[in-house]
Amino acid sequence: MPRPGFVLEVDKSTPPILFWRGEGFSLERLPADRSRVIYPAEPLAGLDDVDGHIRNALLNPVDMDPLPALLKPDMKLTICFDDTSLSLPKMRKPDTRQRIIEAVLDLAAAAGVDDIHLIAALGLHRRMHEYELRHVLGDRIFDAFHPRGMLYQHDAEDHDNLTVIGETDHGEVLEINKRVAESDLVVYANVNQVAMDGGWKSITTGVASYRCLSFHHNPKTLQNTRSLMDRHHSALHQSLWRMGEVLRESGPQIFTVETTLNTNTFPKPFDFLAKREWEWNAKDRATYLATQKSLSAMPVKARRKIMHSIESPYEMTSVQAGFTPTVHEETLKHVYAQHLVEVEGQTDILTMGIPYICPYNPEGVMNPILVMCMGLGYLFNMYRGKPLVREGGVIIMTHPTYRDFNPVHHPSYIDFFEEVLTDTTDPAVMSEKWEKKYAEDEWYRHLYRTGNAYHGVHPFYAWYWGAHGQQHAGKVIIVGGDAPTVRRLGFTPASTMNDAFEIASDVVGRAPTITHLHVPSVLVADVK
Repeated sequence: MPRPGFVLEVDKSTPPILFWRGEGFSLERLPADRSRVIYPAEPLAGLDDVDGHIRNALLNPVDMDPLPALLKPDMKLTICFDDTSLSLPKMRKPDTRQRIIEAVLDLAAAAGVDDIHLIAALGLHRRMHEYELRHVLGDRIFDAFHPRGMLYQHDAEDHDNLTVIGETDHGEVLEINKRVAESDLVVYANVNQVAMDGGWKSITTGVASYRCLSFHHNPKTLQNTRSLMDRHHSALHQSLWRMGEVLRESGPQIFTVETTLNTNTFPKPFDFLAKREWEWNAKDRATYLATQKSLSAMPVKARRKIMHSIESPYEMTSVQAGFTPTVHEETLKHVYAQHLVEVEGQTDILTMGIPYICPYNPEGVMNPILVMCMGLGYLFNMYRGKPLVREGGVIIMTHPTYRDFNPVHHPSYIDFFEEVLTDTTDPAVMSEKWEKKYAEDEWYRHLYRTGNAYHGVHPFYAWYWGAHGQQHAGKVIIVGGDAPTVRRLGFTPASTMNDAFEIASDVVGRAPTITHLHVPSVLVADVK
């Protein structure tokens, strides 16, 4: 049996703890007797017959007829799937989305369905490169559908191909992809790596317009989300579920397929990264030293290329299909079974190492805005109940925080950093003063629609994602980051962890409690 996640109380015998620092890492000693480390659970066992389980889910869905009974020869069938923001890192081939879609296509062929479109549910994310589509879908699907224009990527700015489904009782407009809206049946192939994904969120963000997304991706909603990993206490998810009800009542029939993954993140030789430090053997210690030395000697671009080449040996732990809300509740049970770690009480200081990757930089640069987003938007939100750090406490992150951007993927991020952040770091102010300009900029719109750029407003949404954490913390410190860049973000730079603890003492005193979030792999702290 895999061991569950647990909380280690640090004493004088505890070895140094691994901290991510972008494309590298370090070992840091935490103060004894007032520090603790939250470790994720070991990976749950994967399903033995993945394809068999997928087929069984399609034939025995929850709260819906079996998929073959829904398929008719003269129908419009649309298959939507998650983009490269999941999984992180990317999973080894074959991707679970490929396996789901192949199974759906087999059943559709048997039913004589000819009008089939496949749509990558991008939302405001960048267009996937051909090699990324091939990785997710496999060559057979890509070559069968893409040349005929039946595999394409959602465009949130293609107003000729968007349609309004309806409006919620809160005035939120549901505007989605026209092909999806006009389909007789929509099958959504989802990968759930964290609790915030899936459910109605898949459709109401993935194939929605900018106007639609703006109703829930805004500072007010995200500041009132408690937390992103607990949809029942998330203002974001409450909005998404209201839109989902409109979709259910007035839109196409949705058949959701959700899968969950275990946390088997790192293949050899990087598997030591997921181990508990006191269990490292001589080979692990040697690998760590050799890896750290090699990476530190390389140019940043070379380090980045190596880290982004990692393909995770994830295993699928569950698959469920059918009616979206019921499916998602079952999915959450499996997600929490892998991720939940019970934690007693909050802490004065929360420490976290920021890795080289987040949902918005697959194969790219972790720019300063994404460092903020990953730390305060994602890792801070890895809780259920209440945040790990007390209100007014200190968050310490480790990351080099280079002033480095990918001009192809993140052009509007560059201007956001130079223009918006020199004016304000307040999400509400930047939303009111700047967002419209970036949303309507024709050059950003062109790059999003025809190139591989994130939408012009995406840096705003990345910043808003961290709005709750920013509001909650009394101070945010980044260790090892470029000092002017860190200050531009509104945070405090520090050279070492000891320096960071000294700076934090002005807020939390000389003997604060300290909690380190040991990720990846993924965990969700169930804070009591």
